Amino acid sequence: MALFRSNRNGRLVIAYMVICSLFGLAAPCGILADELPKESVLPLGLANKAIQAALEACKKDGYRVSVSVVDRAGVLRAMGRADGAGPHTVDSSRKKAYTAASVRRPTSELADLITKIPSLQSLRDMNGDILILGGGLPIEIGGEVVGGIGVGGAPGTHLDDACAQEGLDAIGAAPKVPTPK
Repeated sequence: MALFRSNRNGRLVIAYMVICSLFGLAAPCGILADELPKESVLPLGLANKAIQAALEACKKDGYRVSVSVVDRAGVLRAMGRADGAGPHTVDSSRKKAYTAASVRRPTSELADLITKIPSLQSLRDMNGDILILGGGLPIEIGGEVVGGIGVGGAPGTHLDDACAQEGLDAIGAAPKVPTPK
């Protein structure tokens, strides 16, 4: 890929690169579109649908929670807070969603893992957004993790997990919480 193009006199034509950059013209600038990685994106409508389903599942059981959905990079996509949910539930739901998307597994599994293998306690310190506490599930659609959902505020992480799973079910995402036998 050429970073600069020159004219007949050998002068750098930086304007060419500026134009390519401003107008998003990758191919004329030496980058072929088929060389770029493709990623699926979780639509905002599905994020909101998952949040609503999780909120309603918890409300049905009398729990006032917050639910957050993040994209594959852990950036907040949407968030909902039930009437009367504690202010701490906002951050906990977002951090659980971030953690699930980042490590691509349920946060309850991580919590169990660090209990069984104490040397993994340092996972908690990877960054300030990690929260290894049940209630966060990766959102997997079509075999690809496209984000994470986190629920905070139910009186037990297994209950947060169950509400988060309701959110996944509502959008046709792969189940992440084992069904009781």
